[in-house]
Amino acid sequence: MTQTFSNLTDDALAVFAFAAYHQLASGQTVRSIAQRDGAGHKASDTAVAELREQGLIEADCDEIRFTQQGEDALQRMIETIKRS
Repeated sequence: MTQTFSNLTDDALAVFAFAAYHQLASGQTVRSIAQRDGAGHKASDTAVAELREQGLIEADCDEIRFTQQGEDALQRMIETIKRS
């Protein structure tokens, strides 16, 4: 199933935007991000639940791991940014 971003909330999109930023800044594939970084930044609990329900991530209290479907969606987001 191809994931589109139009059905995601802004909080859920922010998780992908954060991962896209890190991938673009580092040049390395991002497969996971911190859910809480200890510096006051954290992914919204509702966003994490939403993305988990969509099958895009797996998460625990520390880390958000993109599923294969989530990784594919992240790559499409990055490709769209580069083409824009």
